[in-house]
Amino acid sequence: MSYKEPKDKDISTNRDLKNKAFSEAESANTIKEAKQEEKNDKAVTDSRTSFWEFIYSIVSTIVIVAIIVIPIRLFVGKPFLVNGKSMDPSFETWDYLLIDVFTYKFLHEPERGDVIVFKAPVSKGKYFIKRIIGLPGEIVEIKDGKVIIYNKDYKEGFELKEPYVSEKNISHNNLKLSLKEDEYFVMGDNRAGSYDSRFWGALSRDKIVGRAFLRLYPFSEISLFPAAYEFKK
Repeated sequence: MSYKEPKDKDISTNRDLKNKAFSEAESANTIKEAKQEEKNDKAVTDSRTSFWEFIYSIVSTIVIVAIIVIPIRLFVGKPFLVNGKSMDPSFETWDYLLIDVFTYKFLHEPERGDVIVFKAPVSKGKYFIKRIIGLPGEIVEIKDGKVIIYNKDYKEGFELKEPYVSEKNISHNNLKLSLKEDEYFVMGDNRAGSYDSRFWGALSRDKIVGRAFLRLYPFSEISLFPAAYEFKK
């Protein structure tokens, strides 16, 4: 068997093929790395974009909520949570109400029978819920559990019929109070367990926040103007 020495031309061709293959592999790796780098850059960019979009969505949501809620809180309604039995059985502890602050500011003055929320005259920082019984300029007399109202139309007085007061909640304390032109007489429906105008006097107009507009809880008792009572004029 004879050995044939390769020619220089064959050796050169093999080297060229190897170099070409190496160059193609290197070029492919370079392209792959470039694509991966481009993909990574895009992922970073997308991540940054998503982050700022997330921040924008949060800020825009807060602004929209503020635009809606703040005017409502200032001019339309405020939330109020009943605590105590002074308005039993009309309202109970944990009743969640929305208070209408618009009507008394822009439409009309408080009326007899309205259930109102006001700044407590004797407890700073607290709010009470009671019913309006006497109006400005009237004289309110309580005698043996009966409420008698004296005004310019009824100088001899008339007895106030109060179907919202149950027999067990009637109180028998007696008093007579004249109201100024900016004062109201208020009492809880639970006369036997309410701390109201019978004890701390008349309520000035500037302390009234608004009237009970909507009961949101308990869900079984959702209602507009809950427990409001309109007296016949």
